[in-house]
Amino acid sequence: MRIGELADAVGVTTRTVRHYHHQGLLPEPERLTNGYRTYTLRHLVVLARIRRLTELGLGLAEVRDVLADEAGKDLAEVLEELDADLAQQEAAIRERRARLRVLLEAEGGLPAEGPVSPELATLLADLPQAPGDSSMAARDREMLALLETTVAPEDREQLLETLRGALGSPEAVARAHQAYALLDDLVDARPDDPRVGEAARALAGCLPEEMLPGGPGEPGEPGEEVVLDSGHSFLRAFYADFAPAQAEAIRQAMDIASRGRRS
Repeated sequence: MRIGELADAVGVTTRTVRHYHHQGLLPEPERLTNGYRTYTLRHLVVLARIRRLTELGLGLAEVRDVLADEAGKDLAEVLEELDADLAQQEAAIRERRARLRVLLEAEGGLPAEGPVSPELATLLADLPQAPGDSSMAARDREMLALLETTVAPEDREQLLETLRGALGSPEAVARAHQAYALLDDLVDARPDDPRVGEAARALAGCLPEEMLPGGPGEPGEPGEEVVLDSGHSFLRAFYADFAPAQAEAIRQAMDIASRGRRS
């Protein structure tokens, strides 16, 4: 039979047959004097087996192992490994679907920042979120979503715990709202505006100790990575377009809070 007839019989394309030739899975018959290749029943049997194995989810390298005369693994071993891999995929899919259900069923719907962890979504629900509420709050929300995505998995729970402590009471939320309002008012101000100091003091009162340069231990120890370190690459990018007075208020707030921790 010709290549088209072989492909049709097994339900694949001629391009697939040629790919299997190229990968060394299906022997390629010699050309006859007329230039055509003639496939035999053996080719049909092997091609059908390749199709069955790939439909089970085996990769071509695993198919090659199964088909090899001196295979390093027999078919049963390959299928057992495939079954274990599929079980892991099923567990991962179940976990992802559970997380999606929590997000979709959350009171108030998804936050404006898009899908975040249910824990962070709960924290963000206490912060201003409508576009007209506070531009500073919107930036903070975006930064928190960014940090949750980019921090190491082992540090994520610590970050969330710190945020829960910072926003864990109505009074703390009210202080955050006040600081946002004062910072929003500085959008057109100069860095030497008297209101900068007031905004800095309000913001300093909202900063958790764990998020200050040097962390809760000795301040400024070399090599320490902290969330709100003024040299942190995330913050340099995130606050690059702040108004000058707002940037000055943030700088002063971090200085005030750090001095308070050291005293």
